Amino acid sequence: MFALQGDVREHLRVLTDLGVTAVPVRRPAELEACDGLVIPGGESTTMFKLARAFDLFEPLQKRIRGGMPTFGTCAGMIMLADRVVDGTADQETLGGLDITVRRNAFGRQVDSFEGRLDFAGLDEPVHAVFIRAPWVEQVGPGVEVLARVGAGEAAGRIVAVRQGHLMATSFHPEVDGDGRIHRVFVDLVVSAGSTTG
Repeated sequence: MFALQGDVREHLRVLTDLGVTAVPVRRPAELEACDGLVIPGGESTTMFKLARAFDLFEPLQKRIRGGMPTFGTCAGMIMLADRVVDGTADQETLGGLDITVRRNAFGRQVDSFEGRLDFAGLDEPVHAVFIRAPWVEQVGPGVEVLARVGAGEAAGRIVAVRQGHLMATSFHPEVDGDGRIHRVFVDLVVSAGSTTG
């Protein structure tokens, strides 16, 4: 669990409830003990700057490129994106997902909202909480779209994706205690032969 900034406790609680050994990662040595990683929602520019300050940026990139299963939510989606629209001038990402995301696409904090979404592979819709969330503008040929906004002005916008060992949502599945989306990620980690995140 990337633990330098963001919704760390909420994700740790959901993962622990699923029976996963979840540990906070703030240093490269802690990253080495992980078989999978969650990058939480928070503030993407702060995240990359802290990852640089704690000498975690390159080790994260190396592990992600090396196939470590990684799940990014909201700012975590931005951190995993290969391309960012409306980022800061110095915006950096870890990359790995062949997607273009639009930072703060749904608007400011006051424009935050909740809704129900159909999510690929799940029988029932999920409760999605969007807080200053990005959306995906473009996906590469190897990217599977897992969810789109179903109604309103943003109808059809891509808000969840998967590409191989990487998965991302623009919303916060950790806030309502559902656990089903985290379970999808845990199954991805287990299929890669691991159980620590």
